[in-house]
Amino acid sequence: MSTPTAVDSARRPWLRTALAGAAPIVGALAGLAAIWYGVTYLVLSPQQRFLLPPPHEAFGAALGNPQLMGPMLDALGRTMAVAVIGLLIAVVLGVGYAVVMSQSAWAERLLYPYAVILQTIPILALVPLIGIWLGYSFPARVVVCVIISLFPMIANTLFGLQSASAAAHDLFTLNKATRWQRLVKLQFPAAVPSIFTGLRTASGLSVIGAIVGDFFFQQGAPGIGGLLRLYTQRLQMDALFTAITLTALFGVVVFAVFAALDRAVVGRWYGR
Repeated sequence: MSTPTAVDSARRPWLRTALAGAAPIVGALAGLAAIWYGVTYLVLSPQQRFLLPPPHEAFGAALGNPQLMGPMLDALGRTMAVAVIGLLIAVVLGVGYAVVMSQSAWAERLLYPYAVILQTIPILALVPLIGIWLGYSFPARVVVCVIISLFPMIANTLFGLQSASAAAHDLFTLNKATRWQRLVKLQFPAAVPSIFTGLRTASGLSVIGAIVGDFFFQQGAPGIGGLLRLYTQRLQMDALFTAITLTALFGVVVFAVFAALDRAVVGRWYGR
């Protein structure tokens, strides 16, 4: 039977790891706050400080106003829904597209250029067309999110599927493995690190895509991007900085979730 001292000792490494991981984030936030205060009080004149109010004034005025925070949190929830759904669709489409290309050289030569074209077309040039075709509503915002976050999933998954060594492929050929067995038992395990790299990149881009869609599609219930545009037009700096901070925190949380999954899965399979 373990003693309380032994249990506490077993917990301490986890606690030290958590504190070690949180320390850089806390330090970065403290540094940003110091820069913010410095610019507000040392760079801007008193007449210009409304453009960059100090953190305690910006967040205090917004967080203490339920009429402001209520719509802001509702808008953030809608943006989160768009980002999550768009990311899930991008993952499914990206992995499926990469699997098809990995099965033959001619499929890769035929299909990969379309993925490159989708990546190179400026999204702002497509947003008006997407809005006209889909009606500036929730589906249009999801499509924008998918377009922005799709290519990293395709490129990284394809690279991972093709990263298995020739010797491993020869071994599967000697054992007369089917195409499905080769894909599931060789190519996908080899692709796991690359897939998670694509997930981390696509997760951040999905948040950007959701905000871009919100920013340009003004019809219907607004997302956080729509409120950012509204606050900017009205010069509501307190609300603007609070909305930006909430958006940044959402992006950090999404990235951190996939980074943790990456460490758990890839670290277990391939060593830390």
